[in-house]
Amino acid sequence: MRPYQIISDSSCDIPVGLASTLDLGIVPYSASFDGVEYHKELLDLTPEEFYDKVKESKTYPQTSLPPIQDYIDVFEPYLKEGKDILCICLTAKFSGSFQSANNAKQILEETYPDSRIEVVDSIGATGSQGLLVYEACRMRDTGYDLDRLVSTLEQQKLTSKINFTIDSLDFLQHGGRIGKATALAGAILNIKPIIVVKEGELFPESKVRGHKKALRAILDMTEKEIGEVKDDYEICVIRAEKERQAAAEEIAEELRNKGFHVMEDIWPVGITIGTHCGPTAVGICYIKKYEAL
Repeated sequence: MRPYQIISDSSCDIPVGLASTLDLGIVPYSASFDGVEYHKELLDLTPEEFYDKVKESKTYPQTSLPPIQDYIDVFEPYLKEGKDILCICLTAKFSGSFQSANNAKQILEETYPDSRIEVVDSIGATGSQGLLVYEACRMRDTGYDLDRLVSTLEQQKLTSKINFTIDSLDFLQHGGRIGKATALAGAILNIKPIIVVKEGELFPESKVRGHKKALRAILDMTEKEIGEVKDDYEICVIRAEKERQAAAEEIAEELRNKGFHVMEDIWPVGITIGTHCGPTAVGICYIKKYEAL
């Protein structure tokens, strides 16, 4: 079996320490606060620094997907080592990163005709994409060859979901996801939306009044959806700005106390999703473990 390297764009939001442990290659997204100077995620700008800038800046940030050359720059050293490539990207319905990776694949396959490059659309974002990447690394370490791994991922990604909430609707309104009147009403009435990401798309699920009720709602949704087969699922809890860490830890602890398997660290929501949802996001992501498929 030929060795292969697993790579993801940075929207997977896997904590830096875990990414290093998993031997994961990362292709970064970039963010700008003036539309001119772009900062590469993790290399130039951590999630914490990004949210600090969001709160300091009078303008909304913009993101830029990894260009083809960035994928080439990350892929090629592994190809030179004789490794194949598996790259897992943010849902194509949110971004052109998947297409950039495929374009890089086509270019590199001319130079390295004996090598194999597989690009997978995660149909996920932030923690749901990251959990798919994490599962891919577990399968690699178990000894899965590339064919079996890709085939399993295509089934597994359909089991992933994010249930999350935000305090402010401003960023969704700015991005065109909701109207200005809805955002204004939300601020006045203290309405918190419950939003889900599944099968590559973002959907408004419901809305409740108050932050604590919103957190309870995403907990209850997750418990109901997973049901009694708790051992079949991997869960991570995500948060945007560092001020949301305590709320995220409370959610993780409650899930653990009820017998769910929750990743040890709280995962930071990076710049890709943070640009669209703002700094107040807290959520629960889950995926069915490959052994349970």
